[in-house]
Amino acid sequence: MTTPESGVGRERVLGPVPSSAVRRDDPGGPDAGVRLAGRWLPDVVAVVSFVLLALWVTARFWTNPDHESLVNPTDQAQFEWMMAHGARVVTDFAYPFGSDRMNVPEGVNLMANTSVLSVSLPMTPVTVLFGPRAAFLLFLTSAMIATGTAWYLVISRVLTRSRLAAWVGATFCAFSPAMISHANAHPNIVAQYVVPLIVWRTLALREPGRSVRNGLLLGLLVVWQAFLNLEILLMTAVGLGVVVAVLVVRRPDLRRHGRPFLTGLGVAAALALVVLAYPLYVQFFGPGAYEGLSRLIRGYRSDLASFVAWPGESLAGDPRDTERLAKNPTEENAFFGWPLVLLVPALVWWLRDRAEVLGLAAAGLLFAVLSLGREIRYNGRDTGVPAPWGALENLPILHSVVPTRWALALTPVVGLLLAYGVERAGELGRRHPAARRQIRFGAVTVLAMALLPLLPTPLPTARLDPVPEFVTSGAWRPYLAGGRSLVALPLPDTDDADPLRWSAVTGLEMPIARGYFLGPDRRPDAPEGRIALFGATPRPTSSFFVTIRRTGAVPPITPQDRVAAVDDLRYWRAGAVVLAPHRYEEALRRGMTELTGVEPVRTGGVWLWDVRPLVD
Repeated sequence: MTTPESGVGRERVLGPVPSSAVRRDDPGGPDAGVRLAGRWLPDVVAVVSFVLLALWVTARFWTNPDHESLVNPTDQAQFEWMMAHGARVVTDFAYPFGSDRMNVPEGVNLMANTSVLSVSLPMTPVTVLFGPRAAFLLFLTSAMIATGTAWYLVISRVLTRSRLAAWVGATFCAFSPAMISHANAHPNIVAQYVVPLIVWRTLALREPGRSVRNGLLLGLLVVWQAFLNLEILLMTAVGLGVVVAVLVVRRPDLRRHGRPFLTGLGVAAALALVVLAYPLYVQFFGPGAYEGLSRLIRGYRSDLASFVAWPGESLAGDPRDTERLAKNPTEENAFFGWPLVLLVPALVWWLRDRAEVLGLAAAGLLFAVLSLGREIRYNGRDTGVPAPWGALENLPILHSVVPTRWALALTPVVGLLLAYGVERAGELGRRHPAARRQIRFGAVTVLAMALLPLLPTPLPTARLDPVPEFVTSGAWRPYLAGGRSLVALPLPDTDDADPLRWSAVTGLEMPIARGYFLGPDRRPDAPEGRIALFGATPRPTSSFFVTIRRTGAVPPITPQDRVAAVDDLRYWRAGAVVLAPHRYEEALRRGMTELTGVEPVRTGGVWLWDVRPLVD
């Protein structure tokens, strides 16, 4: 069997496939059609299984068009907004790395946020024709399918000889507990289909005489992943670095490939730096740039007990049981269940003769340790025992990493170990035909015990509030003429991001004040400097309405509050303030009316305050 890359026998990590394993059948023989079907049928079955699993996980979204993520509606609204932004870049030639459509007047640095340009740009036709919510759902579902398919192809064509082993490993890589957890409105993290391609092209760098070509291909993949998720790119680079280092130490014969490998790596780095130089400058030094995450967010870490716990959204799990072990349902990065935790080291010991397995074990151990954060936590309680991350968390780049997500990088490590284990079991069966049935039974039993309890359940959803007619009808346009913005009550932030969805429905033609994004803390007395806040820097009026949203009561209003409200409305360039149906609608309406002295009118499903005369 040949690859278009080399024209010779397919290569594995540690060398070429033996010539006896290469099929040399006559392509024109009478049984060519049968051979072709037999060759591709396992691939088709594998891809179909990924499609069915992805549709199963997202079934409640597809069958309930008026539903949103139950546990993470704000991130879903944000990604719908990002899909609309990508479409606007294509249709209106808008600036791709920042936007003034949210957080008026400061705007948002989209390179410092999850702008997913590598997906939102090509999905423009879907967003324009069917809307940002449909684009989000298609992105989420296809991300799982593409990730499983990419891993399957790379494992089956590059890393192993077994299609079955590739399917087992790829299925875990795409549908592991951590991936299902992030499927709760984190499609940029679920979309890891570039990672196996980077693995493939990194291994291909050792080919002599093709350093420039291979380096350019790897560089393009790095750029692609950079516009999808930089955090995953960082983890991939660290993991590959560890595995390659172990390979070189354990297999001195591989060192003869050092020159083409390093040359290709240099070409890849040069291409990536040239293409990403300006976007990264915008991210780290442009308007809206910040200097790392807050110490609180950098404290999100994996509980040591979570490694043996069942994930919430699995056959064996219960979301209520994971609350003390995970910060929220979208960060169950280290939930593997005790059978799989026992199986993984057993696989490493069994396969210890393979250098790539030892490299994966070293990378996995590093990821697990880093995910513990600055202090080890066990069963919901701090132990007081320091962990290595405490010495690293303040370094550039690393100060923007949430430590628990290092455990997310364990998913491909475990997936590849499973694939190698299945391949070894198959080899044993072929070498010992008399015991083949027992070997297969034992392998299937072990895998079933470790993996069946982890099978995912459909993601939970809840009915979403419809976009008000005031927005969908375009009735807002006269109020926002001349560069004005819409102020929605309560103002959008991490707890309420519906106004982002409203803006997305209009194709971002409707700019909004404040929003849900990562931006710098601009307060003069900021305790941690220009670290990232989840949302805009608080202002008196935004804080006033946060109080109402949390308590349902209107705080006492002073003359200074009224002056601050007018100042804030002018700062936001407000043309209209609107209030959609809300749990504390009466308190919010009374608070805005008493702050401004403007009586609202009911129109298009919202309360509307025309504040143009007030701020002009």
